[in-house]
Amino acid sequence: MATPALYDAHADWYEEYIGTATEEYNRRVDGMLRDLLGGGTGGCLDVCCGTGARAGVLRELGWTPLGVDLSRGQLRYGVRRLPAAVGGAAALPVRDGAVPAAVCVLGHTDLPDYPAVLREVARALRPGGRFVHVGVHPCFVGAFADRRDPTRIVVDERYAERDRTLDAWCPSGVRARVGAWHVPVADLVNAVTAAGLRLLRAAEAGPGGVPDIFGLLATKGE
Repeated sequence: MATPALYDAHADWYEEYIGTATEEYNRRVDGMLRDLLGGGTGGCLDVCCGTGARAGVLRELGWTPLGVDLSRGQLRYGVRRLPAAVGGAAALPVRDGAVPAAVCVLGHTDLPDYPAVLREVARALRPGGRFVHVGVHPCFVGAFADRRDPTRIVVDERYAERDRTLDAWCPSGVRARVGAWHVPVADLVNAVTAAGLRLLRAAEAGPGGVPDIFGLLATKGE
């Protein structure tokens, strides 16, 4: 069964939300993306590009951003910022070995089968191509994590649950609207290497001493 475009009903709200309520958070996300991806030339596939919020950072680094997203509602905004196509992340409309770089930023919790997405990314990358993942921290952000005190995160037994849930510590945020699939940290790292990608670096950052974002850089073998 096809994955529904969960953001279609919230696209207008999301466009405003990421431009105002999450400004400081997005600065940190963009900083991690810059640090892990680095400069380059040629096409960089933005998997789950949504409204195209990362297009400016990719251009700043020298890349030509190319977006793919399932949500036509979000792409109404996205196509103003980068060339983009409607498509599922687990069946990318890109030929084998077509791009020198790919990123997935704040997208993995929207995807029911992230390992399948990583296999598609590996297929689309050229030999030696770079892949950067930046997302919510799999250990400290999710329905299982009580974040009311940012200096003391309480994690409960739901950390092991991988099904989609609408439970969220922030009732006014994205996850309370569209839900999330949790990917434990071991599942995430193992999925990267199982896709045939070589893990080069990992990074984490967040306020108050407890990280809320996690990223990694991997490459496809020559």
